[in-house]
Amino acid sequence: MHNKTVAELSKGLATGEFSSVELTQHFLNRIAKQDPGLNSFITVCEDEALAEAKAADEKIAAGESSEWTGVPFAHKDIFCTQGIKTSCASKMLDNFIPPYDATVTSNFKQQGAVCLGKTNMDEFAMGSSNESSYYGRVVNPWGENLVPGGSSGGSAAAVAARLTPAATATDTGGSIRQPAALCGVTGLKPTYGRVSRYGMIAFASSLDQGGPIARTAEDAAMMLNVMASYDSKDSTCIEKDVPNYTATLNNSIEGLNIGLPKEFFSDQLDAQMQQQVMNAVEELRKLGANIKEISLPHTELSVPAYYVIAPAECSANLSRFDGVRYGYRCEDPKDLEDLYCRSRTEGFGDEVKRRIMVGAYALSAGYYDAYYRKAQQVRRLIKNDFTNAFNDVDLIVGPTSPTPAFGFNSKGDDPVKMYLEDIFTISTNLAGLPGMSIPAGMVNNLPIGLQLIGNYFDEARLLNVSHQFQQATDWHTKAPNGYE
Repeated sequence: MHNKTVAELSKGLATGEFSSVELTQHFLNRIAKQDPGLNSFITVCEDEALAEAKAADEKIAAGESSEWTGVPFAHKDIFCTQGIKTSCASKMLDNFIPPYDATVTSNFKQQGAVCLGKTNMDEFAMGSSNESSYYGRVVNPWGENLVPGGSSGGSAAAVAARLTPAATATDTGGSIRQPAALCGVTGLKPTYGRVSRYGMIAFASSLDQGGPIARTAEDAAMMLNVMASYDSKDSTCIEKDVPNYTATLNNSIEGLNIGLPKEFFSDQLDAQMQQQVMNAVEELRKLGANIKEISLPHTELSVPAYYVIAPAECSANLSRFDGVRYGYRCEDPKDLEDLYCRSRTEGFGDEVKRRIMVGAYALSAGYYDAYYRKAQQVRRLIKNDFTNAFNDVDLIVGPTSPTPAFGFNSKGDDPVKMYLEDIFTISTNLAGLPGMSIPAGMVNNLPIGLQLIGNYFDEARLLNVSHQFQQATDWHTKAPNGYE
């Protein structure tokens, strides 16, 4: 059962091929057996999942089911789940039991889906390797010494290892697409404002966006149908009709104009990666797409601009964690200042503290204009690059990451080297556009991703092109050895 897609599991449940309790127990057994070697889950909700599965079976028997009723999935441990620990992979929130559900959580509950547990991640979603979690690093199922990418590395690893058919994730600078590429699965970051951020613990509020990780584009479309909704509790959520994302999957892509940004094929990109990406582009050409070179001239400024804006917003968002209202509190503080200092020093990991300090510096008196304002001006130039490009093409494609999965501790001593892992994904977040990564080849027996970037609210087109690509190729069906 674990090799079936969400679409196939949904049909199996509807036709009585298996029950939700049988299905849920199967995945719980796989997690118990396989996850000790991966560490992709922080919390496994065995009792709650089996209770939800039993309720789902009753709904199916009563003829009151949706396509998600009884289907297991997992949440990234950044979405609040009422009564279940939501840690954001930080010691700071190790004892946090939310009294409410995130809107995304609530949407899945309304559909009768079964939550298997909460997946591991980089602490507060800050990282590209999943090495910064308070609960230990996540292992890429494609190699025991390899990172799964980050920050949604737990979700990507769990889906790749067939421990869950699908998982929620978030993307602030590539945190859905990069781990999806490194683990050989499909991930989609929607347009900023398409998915509610209510109950999603904030890192950088103008960049964060929730989205799906699954094995196929069809499954990602089914997930987005649940995740996307207007939410009055999130002031940045866009009040715009949500289409049925599965309805247009089978449309032909003949005549579609696809742009290849020349800046994405620089010396930053591994030569073998470039060859695989160009092979994937050729496949799109065979499907009828027109390919043309375009330019996104300010791409090289995206990393420096991002690493001013994101830390600045994180320093403001994380100021609420002070050991007073909730979260970690140090033992026996001498006075209020000692309480603040030691609670934050002991509660946050090194990478989070580094970004808080950089952000606080960028926002401090005398430096705001030099750094934060300047970075926002650069952000506008990057956005304008995309606006100009979409006057000529319908879609942009390129690599998702510069290299395949890399080894643990290989970039930990140089934060800038790690930040460059997101060089092809960050500009999409700065512009607020939707982006997607799909499996598109292998380099050194490791999966690599093809990134597709769409115009605002054009997720349906991204999913359509990805689905057509996956009908013509089999990269998305590859499983790591030992997890078939």
